[in-house]
Amino acid sequence: MPSMVTNYKCPACTGPLHFVGSSGKLECDYCGSVYEVKEIEALQAKEDAKAASAFEKEEHKPAAGAEEWDTSGLGGDWGAAAAGMRAYNCPSCGAELICDQTTAATSCPYCGNTTIVPGQFSGTLKPDYVIPFVLDKDAAVAALKKHYLGKRLLPKAFTDGNHIEEVKGVYVPFWLYDGTADAEASFEATRSFRRRQGSYQVTTTEHFNVHRAGTLGFQKVPVDASSHMPDDHMDSIEPYDYSALKPFSTAYLPGFLADKYDISAEDSARRADERCENTAVKALAGTVMGYEMVIPREHRVRLSRGKVHYALMPVWMLSTTWNGQNFLFAMNGQTGKLVGDLPVDKGRFWTLFASVAAPVAAVVAILAYLLM
Repeated sequence: MPSMVTNYKCPACTGPLHFVGSSGKLECDYCGSVYEVKEIEALQAKEDAKAASAFEKEEHKPAAGAEEWDTSGLGGDWGAAAAGMRAYNCPSCGAELICDQTTAATSCPYCGNTTIVPGQFSGTLKPDYVIPFVLDKDAAVAALKKHYLGKRLLPKAFTDGNHIEEVKGVYVPFWLYDGTADAEASFEATRSFRRRQGSYQVTTTEHFNVHRAGTLGFQKVPVDASSHMPDDHMDSIEPYDYSALKPFSTAYLPGFLADKYDISAEDSARRADERCENTAVKALAGTVMGYEMVIPREHRVRLSRGKVHYALMPVWMLSTTWNGQNFLFAMNGQTGKLVGDLPVDKGRFWTLFASVAAPVAAVVAILAYLLM
């Protein structure tokens, strides 16, 4: 008689699955479905991951009655400007893009898909601020070419002109959080000095417990509001110069696309909390000076959450495909700071590896022979 695996359910009917020794598979007595063990384990792992993620999110929610980020100021009617706006949707990656009626969207800046479906502009918050593009497309292309220099393993096709010409200017949506952090942290620090004692040199290491506390105010901590833009890309091209923030106007949009936010300010709050907390602890650590080594031990941060603003930030983007993989490249349209996923030409890699490994192997063989 087969033994029952009570914690596994049939994906088709949710009935219990049994392991059948003769077939080595899991079978459902209710609907007759048959599954490989690895298939069910993979499905179960996904469900466990979802459950863990949901638990983690719930665990990090503010306690009942706790202060939350103030989103009451968000919103606003686009007014007459809405009539001059267009919306586009990418059926490949799901990105929703908006632009003025004079700007045509010919391809998706995130996945490179050339099929962009026009839609009706509606249902989006009007941004509070915008930082206009400072660098033009020529500057972006020049920066990309410079970035490719010296990359011996970069496939030649990746740098062809037809890819570089697909660079697009996109206003990426950001939530900006204001607040205050009351923080305290403790560190273990060491300091050493040497002295001569007879014929010996003596090293003495002193250990210190260092405590720091303070209050740090935050103005417009950025969290990108687009699920299509990798967070590490946006973090890497920061910071933006906020002195250039302008009250939003559609006058800054002609010639550029704007990504419509798809992550709410509430759903971005946890990341804002983490950025505020990490910045506060880093600021305290920066005051621990005069030591050779400083090791963080513990910290406590209490956030006073304030207003949330909605802004559009300028980004030059290149999306291209190599061997079936999509590579996204982003450059700060204000400062020129850039980051990107670069593919590796496997043929060049193994050629280079062989050229390095062969001499090393020869040296190792000679040493092994001499030590025999």
